[in-house]
Amino acid sequence: MSPSESAHTFQVDLRGLVDLLSHHLYSSPRVYLRELLQNAVDAITARQALDPAAPGTITVRTGDTLTVTDTGVGLTEADVHQFLATIGRSSKRTPDGALDGAGLDAARGEFIGQFGIGLLACFVVADEITVVSRSAADPSAPAVEWRGHSDGRYTIRNLPASEAPAPGTTVRLVPRADNAEWTSPGEVVRLARHYGGLLRHEVTVVDSRGEAHRIDEAPPWERSHRSPLARREALTAYCRDLFDFTPLDSIELDLPAAGLRGVAYVLPTAVSPAQRAGHRVHLKGMLLTDKAPELLPEWAFFVRCVVDTTSLRPTASRESLYEDGTLSAVRDALGDRIRDWLTGLAASDPALLHRFIDTHHLAVKALARYDDELLRVVLPWLPFETTDGNVTLEEFARAHPAVLVTRSVEEFRQVAPIASAAGLGVVNGGYTYDRDLVHRLPEVRPGTSVTDLDPATVTAHLDAVEPAAELRAAAFLAVARETIGAHDCDVVLRDFQPVTAPALLLDNREARHERTRAGLAADSDGLWADILGSLRQETPRAQLVLNHLNPLVRQAITIGERGLAVTTAEALYGQALLLSRRPLRASESALLNRAFIGLLTHAMHRSDAAAPGSEPRKEL
Repeated sequence: MSPSESAHTFQVDLRGLVDLLSHHLYSSPRVYLRELLQNAVDAITARQALDPAAPGTITVRTGDTLTVTDTGVGLTEADVHQFLATIGRSSKRTPDGALDGAGLDAARGEFIGQFGIGLLACFVVADEITVVSRSAADPSAPAVEWRGHSDGRYTIRNLPASEAPAPGTTVRLVPRADNAEWTSPGEVVRLARHYGGLLRHEVTVVDSRGEAHRIDEAPPWERSHRSPLARREALTAYCRDLFDFTPLDSIELDLPAAGLRGVAYVLPTAVSPAQRAGHRVHLKGMLLTDKAPELLPEWAFFVRCVVDTTSLRPTASRESLYEDGTLSAVRDALGDRIRDWLTGLAASDPALLHRFIDTHHLAVKALARYDDELLRVVLPWLPFETTDGNVTLEEFARAHPAVLVTRSVEEFRQVAPIASAAGLGVVNGGYTYDRDLVHRLPEVRPGTSVTDLDPATVTAHLDAVEPAAELRAAAFLAVARETIGAHDCDVVLRDFQPVTAPALLLDNREARHERTRAGLAADSDGLWADILGSLRQETPRAQLVLNHLNPLVRQAITIGERGLAVTTAEALYGQALLLSRRPLRASESALLNRAFIGLLTHAMHRSDAAAPGSEPRKEL
């Protein structure tokens, strides 16, 4: 250090730090009790590393003053100066980062807290904290009292042995009036159960009436049961109590290498893939978070988990999981376990598999796209919308060895009635994942062919009309082709079922994109019009197929008046557009209005002309 330099120490504004904790690090003041329980558990862990026979109990007392007493390792006066009076230093570590205390290395992995700021969370609900402690590591050291205030002041004094006869620590809070809701007896019991329900040590809350509430309870996956059915019922009851739903099934999770055990509960109702479930994660028995979507792969949105782990790392706020290689490996392993459950259902419980697929078929489709083993198991069971109704691909492929699949829902709705009548097997590939899965059907069912539906394929399966009928309709067809050709659409005449369908509009995505581009180019000018013009593609035009078997079309092709023929052609095109159920462009809406008005005007003129003694209607 040069002569002009001087050394200084950072000054900490404790009120500002507490405000930072309460508003930015912790999600709610209620975490104060979690931090107190966590410190108590770690103190017990440290003591039992020195003396495995040492007691391990935590007692919380409510009332005007809230106290948390543990039978842990305790603190000496030197420990109090070093750890309680130094913000950010954990009593579980020495200044060089090693664990403090001989014999505690074995307990390192069992400590919950790592950051040394837990006690500060108590200042979120109280202005004064008192810690009374006696060390088990140094039995000759006197008991010590540390009294801290939210403005940064603290005092330390030694106590007579009578005030703390046994090793351990008692933390006493005087709650502020504005946070009384978090320290009321009922809330303390609820928070203790919420955070500490799976702790491995005895936790008791004594309310202001002296009534004791035992908090710790072994989860059902840790307990023995008289039979597999009893175990299943216990897991289901735990789900109802914890998540408030009865699961379709319970999947036990056990990863010894990661120190993780728990249960994945299959949701009984369908959920959106974007709505990822919040999983409940306990770290060494202490609740870390009940909103951990990162615990499972994204495709596993149909389950909700509760797990206890020893290996996953928490973030500094201890309210979420730290994303690292361990979490990634655990996520993959849990995904494998859920997938194994799903593939095993086909052999072990087909009825449950049916119920699961009925509820969560979207999740299964998402997973089957990338998992060959699962694809072979579940694809024959998955329902698809087809020209034969909602059926499985296995059932559909038996009736239609040549399977056609559409690219969109609109395409399927256009051709479904006609294709069904013509005996074509068409699957709606417009829904999420469906088209990809249908194209993989030959992998599961050899001998089946799958191709994308093309308008020409449908046209080829429609019957050609007799030459004489085509000749009689030539005049009308010429007018119709000229009129509808302005919309990049050809007109043909065919015989097809059902008779009730007057016209069919056969279109594909590429043709629709080209019409949209052409329309934008026509409405633009300058550079933008040039850019759109350069994007022109040669694509097959759409086809308006008129049904020669339909009475309306039979009458239309006899029209000799050009104006009425134009209006009729536009009306048939407009009706086919509506039947396709796709959004109409402005020009198409205008065509429908024009055709309707034209037909109405023609009908009114004919009505006037037919009335006896009537005078010709004057034009408006």
